[in-house]
Amino acid sequence: MRKPATGHPSVSMPADLITEPRSRAGRRGVSSYTTEAVRHQLAMDGLAEIVASHEADHGALTEQEAEEARRELFGEDHSQDAGRNAA
Repeated sequence: MRKPATGHPSVSMPADLITEPRSRAGRRGVSSYTTEAVRHQLAMDGLAEIVASHEADHGALTEQEAEEARRELFGEDHSQDAGRNAA
């Protein structure tokens, strides 16, 4: 199996922001940790774009629609926790 091509961007971050990822990354390294963080952020950005497009066409999501989406994305347990945390 062939490894995907990689680049070597230079990324600057505040020193206090890099300390914890270094300690959490362990053997996989900060590059891998950062790659996963960027993938996660891109997914969240994509979801935000989908919601914005939907709302532009159909109006704001109702609480029920948002709850249904949470259940579909994260499962029943997460959905109940989100409701408790919102209160």
